[in-house]
Amino acid sequence: MQVREGMSEMVLTVGPSHSLRAVARLMSERRVGAAVVMDPDGNGPGIITERDVLVSVGAGLDPDLESVAEHLTRDVVFAAPDWSLEEAAAAMVRGGFRHLIVLDRGETVGILSVRDVVRCWTGDGAICPVPARVAVG
Repeated sequence: MQVREGMSEMVLTVGPSHSLRAVARLMSERRVGAAVVMDPDGNGPGIITERDVLVSVGAGLDPDLESVAEHLTRDVVFAAPDWSLEEAAAAMVRGGFRHLIVLDRGETVGILSVRDVVRCWTGDGAICPVPARVAVG
């Protein structure tokens, strides 16, 4: 299975001047864990994740005053639509992150999350039974 089959084509895009609260609100409303940051002055897209927001708030910073530009990842690993899901998962594990921006000929065409990979693998021949609900205890 390839990245194009698992990625989301609906990508939340924000600018570097958005506040962390604004981006957190947008991610929450859309139920996504990351947003692609388009900076007209930057070299390609960046990414801001729920983890970036959490680290900032945990450090006592004010999410109304902190901008996306101060917390985004600019040194992004990108995936191609024709990568296998195994290649994408390996890149995520190596880099210690949970989202890949998918580029095709330099254009953002999607985003792939660990959740997407798991969804594809469990819906496409998982080698072990996956419970419908996980018991908490």
